[in-house]
Amino acid sequence: MNTRERIIDAAEQVIREHGIAGATTKRIAQRADCSEALLYKHFTGKERLVLAVLLERMPAMAPALARLELEAGQGDLVANLTAFALTALDFYGKAAGIASGVIGDPQLLAGFREMLATIGGGPHLPIERLARYLREEQRLGRLDSALDSAAAATLLMGACFHRANLSYFVTLPDEPARWAEGIVRAAVRR
Repeated sequence: MNTRERIIDAAEQVIREHGIAGATTKRIAQRADCSEALLYKHFTGKERLVLAVLLERMPAMAPALARLELEAGQGDLVANLTAFALTALDFYGKAAGIASGVIGDPQLLAGFREMLATIGGGPHLPIERLARYLREEQRLGRLDSALDSAAAATLLMGACFHRANLSYFVTLPDEPARWAEGIVRAAVRR
């Protein structure tokens, strides 16, 4: 494992154990068995390191979206979207602790927002990609052309985000796959 990978692994572990506020660069460097200077050689700031943990260590939303886009016009639409919704639910569930920590730290949040603006990234992008996929399914005649694809994508992703956050506080009654299929059917109403 190279140094960068070791630092990301250490950051993920420290964030899980101490939360974002307790995940100091000093603690992360100690866990990675490197100096803080070496940490900053690989990451310009804590924001970049947190983003690397989100993008490289959490269940990957981008590959799931890419699979969905490749499946346009193929297979069962509800099954394809349900599989994607389960990945989104898993991602949001595992990323919630990091996201809430970033939101709860005004300085880190400002730096994170600035970094996302600079790289053209952000949590809105998966919703936009999902909406494009839904538009393609409309073009192929597999979805009602009157469906507002942007609203349906927002509803689907928002429901996954909400359920993931609720699961931190209560045990939810519905099994995730059954829940995901119901949300998909409600969002795309075929």
